Amino acid sequence: MQKITLGLSVHRPEMIPYMADWMRRHDAIFLEEPPADGFAQMLTGELAVDDYLRELDVEYPAFSRNLCYLMQELKAEGIKIFQIEPFLEILLNIHEYFAEGHLPEELNKNSVQYPVYLAERNATKALLDYYQTAMTGSFDETVAAVKQFARMDAARFRLRDSLRAQELAPKVGKYSSSYVEAGVIHYPLWRLLRQQVLHQVQVRMMFLADDVLKTMGEKSHLYGPGDQLTLLFIFHPNIAKTTREQVLAARSIIFSKIIEKIELKDDLKTFPHLRDELACIRMTKQLRLDDCRQLFPLVRRAKSADARQIVADYLTQSKQQIW
Repeated sequence: MQKITLGLSVHRPEMIPYMADWMRRHDAIFLEEPPADGFAQMLTGELAVDDYLRELDVEYPAFSRNLCYLMQELKAEGIKIFQIEPFLEILLNIHEYFAEGHLPEELNKNSVQYPVYLAERNATKALLDYYQTAMTGSFDETVAAVKQFARMDAARFRLRDSLRAQELAPKVGKYSSSYVEAGVIHYPLWRLLRQQVLHQVQVRMMFLADDVLKTMGEKSHLYGPGDQLTLLFIFHPNIAKTTREQVLAARSIIFSKIIEKIELKDDLKTFPHLRDELACIRMTKQLRLDDCRQLFPLVRRAKSADARQIVADYLTQSKQQIW
């Protein structure tokens, strides 16, 4: 029986060894990235990793660099490696089209480029609106802006995962075992892949950080309030306004202020990013809607470390008042 493993992971350098362990068990690897010039040369070592990455706009440089070195090792071991991310590939083509002087109105509305353009435009606009509102608007306006962005982001992810599943299905079928790499927000991709491949193909999903999280006393997967809100809208795009939705949106505002933004490179064996994210999740889980309302003006312009201390002090004071 053919086997497909969907490996869900945070894109942090500390997860590379876990990705390597699972990837080595498969005949082919499908990375969550669009085809890039020089990729084949980088895999064989003809092009230096840093020279290859210099031409790309990568969000996490340390993770991308370590992943490239891992891909070189796996290539040398005979594993097939592919870059499959059609949404981002189409988006890059659209950017090139606009750079040539074309306008959005010139896009063919019956082409696959058009829904990709709309999804990206709507999500980007909603994100910019949120940033602006978070700095100048009220708490309630910011909560509304967060929810609007989450809805647009969810629509973008639905399209992105759908396009990727469609392109992956015929390609993974060529190998007895395939590893599909993806971020944790792409959890719905598992269901889409199952729908696309033949019934005799086994599709399993792995949360690579689960074993590490168990050592930290956490049984569930690593989803912050913003990811939870986005997943809620991915699975239920037409859901009516609920208390849960409001609370997740409010918590995500605080979460975004206290989470560490810098990519950490040292002492990766202690899992600094996972520990940081888990600590922030546990902290914001304690916050009610009114708690977030009170904290919002205190943290909205504070740096991450200062914002976290403000929230920690608030929670300590709240517990003391209860007792």
